[in-house]
Amino acid sequence: MPLKDLSILLTVILIVIMLIIPLPTVIIDFLIIINITFALLIILVSMNTREPLQFSIFPTLLLLVTLFRLGLNVSTTRAILGNQGDAGNVIETFGQFVVGGNALVGFVVFVILVVIQFIVITKGAERVSEVGARFTLDAMPGKQMSIDADLNAGMISDIEAKERRQKIEREADFYGSMDGASKFVKGDAIAGIVIVIINIIFGLVIGMLQEGLALAEAANKYTLLTVGDGLVSQIPALLISTATGIVVTRAASEGNLGHDVTTQLFAYPKMLYVAGATIAALGIFTPIDLLVTTSIAAVLGIGGFMLVRSQLAEEMWKDPDDSPPPETEEDLTSPESVVNLLQVDPVEFEFGYGLIPLADTNQGGDLLDRVVMIRRQLAVEMGMVVPVIRIRDNIQLQPNEYVIKIKGSELARGELLLDHYMAMSPGIDDEQITGIDTIEPAFGLPALWISEDMKEPAELSGYTVVDPPSVVSTHLTEVIRKHAHELLGRQETKQLIDHMNESYPTLVEDVTPTPLSTGEVQKVLKKLLQEKVSIRNLPVIFEALADYCRMTKDTDVLTEYVRQALSRQLSAQYASEGEPLFVMTVSGSVEKMVADAVQQTEHGAFLNLDPENAQKLVEAVMQESEKMQEMGRAPVILCSPAVRMYIRHLIERYLPQVPVLSYNELEPDIEVQSTGVVNVK
Repeated sequence: MPLKDLSILLTVILIVIMLIIPLPTVIIDFLIIINITFALLIILVSMNTREPLQFSIFPTLLLLVTLFRLGLNVSTTRAILGNQGDAGNVIETFGQFVVGGNALVGFVVFVILVVIQFIVITKGAERVSEVGARFTLDAMPGKQMSIDADLNAGMISDIEAKERRQKIEREADFYGSMDGASKFVKGDAIAGIVIVIINIIFGLVIGMLQEGLALAEAANKYTLLTVGDGLVSQIPALLISTATGIVVTRAASEGNLGHDVTTQLFAYPKMLYVAGATIAALGIFTPIDLLVTTSIAAVLGIGGFMLVRSQLAEEMWKDPDDSPPPETEEDLTSPESVVNLLQVDPVEFEFGYGLIPLADTNQGGDLLDRVVMIRRQLAVEMGMVVPVIRIRDNIQLQPNEYVIKIKGSELARGELLLDHYMAMSPGIDDEQITGIDTIEPAFGLPALWISEDMKEPAELSGYTVVDPPSVVSTHLTEVIRKHAHELLGRQETKQLIDHMNESYPTLVEDVTPTPLSTGEVQKVLKKLLQEKVSIRNLPVIFEALADYCRMTKDTDVLTEYVRQALSRQLSAQYASEGEPLFVMTVSGSVEKMVADAVQQTEHGAFLNLDPENAQKLVEAVMQESEKMQEMGRAPVILCSPAVRMYIRHLIERYLPQVPVLSYNELEPDIEVQSTGVVNVK
């Protein structure tokens, strides 16, 4: 156990010992000075913190210090009443030297200290703690919403959002703890009064009955010791009470208490002239000693003059056009400022000024909330965490235009009419439904922008009617889903692996970092996403990788094994429950032609098919796809496992939306019906 942790345990044990076992007066003297030292240290730390959370241990520390001081009171009381007034050098010094040996004066000083602590500082700190705890809890929902808004707007990252949420929770816990801890200070003040009264009464009894002293002699002896004991206890208590008030009234700032006080109190130097003139007038027109008022007025006048001159010197650094001071110009020309310009956001959504109401919550815009739902939806569907989508306006775009970018490159563009609805025909157009011709941006379907009074007739005619926010949300979702593999980098893959490692450490250990690196795992996951296969079921994916990664490190081959392990998921993805899966199969001659064209190299296998046969194969797939679409079926290719990835590589440039499945990727209970055969003549 570290020494600093052990010291805290020993301190608690020492407090228990003080409550039970009589201590020598020498040790009591040491403990009293240590108590004063702790109090000074606590108030100095509280003055130098910039925000309350920097001293988050203060509520617990307050309890320990209060308990230590009460234990010390028990020991000093035992020494005063049990050792015939021998309570140690420190208490005697406070009783004789500090209050001049006058018990009555000492008692009055003690009462004043208690009144200041109990009524002024402790009562105020208790009220501030209570109000601070209540306001902090009431403000939590608003702060959480503000963090979510900044996160959706791309102003902060997920890590920064998490840190801010944790800070809000810690603030609530801190002020709640301070609300309770302030009761310790209040109770300590009450206990101090009671202990002093008990010591005085029983000191008189012991002095007169056991020691045979006269009433005046007993009163002088024990009252002085009791007052000295009260002072050495209440002075640290007063310091800690003050520290409590400083901590709970401290607002977050860029400097400590000394910096803030001097900066803000002397922010208006000319006010020092007014204050100095007022003090000087008191010395002139009243019997107050002129030396006192004149010296203070002179200090205020000199201080005001120096502050004014300092402000004028700072203004001389500024240009007439209020341009930044030289330090800011150096920052602008520093290498770091150029490096910051190189950052490219993973996903960007830019829009013209006419679409600002979409993102402005004050105008009823809910785009930020929709972005949150998009990220959640894609996390469930695709199994990956979509990076923060940065939303910004762009005056270079047309007013109603928007652009979607992935890693700085424009991938999609659209146009919205905020005061219209988009209506998509069910296949049979209704001539009564009129509007502005357009193209639905997500799927490229013909559509109309219709006015609000045309919305209800369009819905009755079977049209699919959506509002502009839904149009852009659907478009953004489809673009991200289509290019999800581009957003999965090594860093994102490492985060997925670390997340799974919390639940499946053995499985992760069998796969990475050996024999597969993070980059090789990333390639497998990217290939799955590229073919619209969700990677949410990471345990199954890693089970397959663990089974075959020691046999081969070819990521194409490993991807095929993973797909076969995800057969239940793929079957559910393409075959509706209770209905057959309609596919186009690949003829045996085509499979043989593809298999013969595969060449093995030290870097893996690739398809070396001559251009003529490759073109014929692509055209054959296109023809069969058109036939299936005319039948109202989504085209799906089914072939043997040996050639699946090569056929996919061949057609993905021309038909990226057509999935290619192998027989091993379907569950045995799936009914398959062939609508055609891909053949090359």
